[in-house]
Amino acid sequence: MRIVVVGASGNAGTALLRRLRRERGLDLAGVARRLPGPDAGEPYDQVEWHSCDIGAPGADAQLAEMFAGAGAVVHLAWQIQPGHDQRVLRRTNVGGSRAVIDAVVRAGVPALVYASSVGTYAPGPKDHPVSERWPATGVPGSSYSRDKADVEALLDRVEREHPELRVVRLRPGLNFQRAAATEIARYFVGPFVPLRLLKYGRLPLVPTNRRLRMQAVHTDDVADAYARAVLGDARGAFNVAADPVLTPELVARHFHGWTVPVAAPVLRVAAALTWRARLQPIDAGWVELALNAPLMSSERAETELGWTPRHDALSALRELFAGMAEGAHTPTPPMTRAGNAPRHPVPGHGNPY
Repeated sequence: MRIVVVGASGNAGTALLRRLRRERGLDLAGVARRLPGPDAGEPYDQVEWHSCDIGAPGADAQLAEMFAGAGAVVHLAWQIQPGHDQRVLRRTNVGGSRAVIDAVVRAGVPALVYASSVGTYAPGPKDHPVSERWPATGVPGSSYSRDKADVEALLDRVEREHPELRVVRLRPGLNFQRAAATEIARYFVGPFVPLRLLKYGRLPLVPTNRRLRMQAVHTDDVADAYARAVLGDARGAFNVAADPVLTPELVARHFHGWTVPVAAPVLRVAAALTWRARLQPIDAGWVELALNAPLMSSERAETELGWTPRHDALSALRELFAGMAEGAHTPTPPMTRAGNAPRHPVPGHGNPY
């Protein structure tokens, strides 16, 4: 069986390649704008690589040729930066996803597995988990959430028009692994935070708000869910998250820090001002998403995919922080160290959700 992974060089993509290499009888193809170098090593040297900017004009035709003969396509590609140019992000994230979907249909691929996220959901509760039936209409004020919801609307349409196509949507929480530490720090923290302090396992100050309750999952566990979706016969949406829920109090206690209560308007204004001043890379929309994304139940993934996380959320966070302190990375763009990354005019795909 031939499986094509779009966005194979990023956080989830590299983990999925590792996971699928454990299966027999699979031919793997990876699609990315920036390809691993010849010395990247395993498992990247065992993958048929194709370069494609999925947001470019004519990408659907190019992708259809790459997808020919595939038993499944996994669409993981998502662009996080440059956050100051929403047109570029939407071109890749929504326009590129449309190209992938159209190419899957044109090539007659029988299955499409898409990397959605908790960010596709409308604002929801923080005191109990929701199922996949919660409205997938996005969080107002978050461009990431809007784009995720718009892509899910495209999938709704293709399911209606092509019922023979098996479509699976995975909606994970935050994806953490040590190997993605450099990428995540570059996309979400910026260069001015002294990450080396994390080597001592301490996070001195943690802002608290009753709405700052989030879920995470180790990227290897997310990859296992993708693999089960690809190799099985499931359809529809699946939430993917591990316990425990990450609250500011829990994180502060675990990393020996102090909690500092901060009102939601202050969080929004602080994010907006520092982003406009280019002191850090995320806009206020990410604060809106953190405050409003609901907690999710993974019961359906556990029941229908047979999925169970091997790592708890705190362990995944601890691994990420340790990787940030050490500058952990992989040899694939965009997960290389910023200073060692190949020079390309367009940043690579990344998706922490």
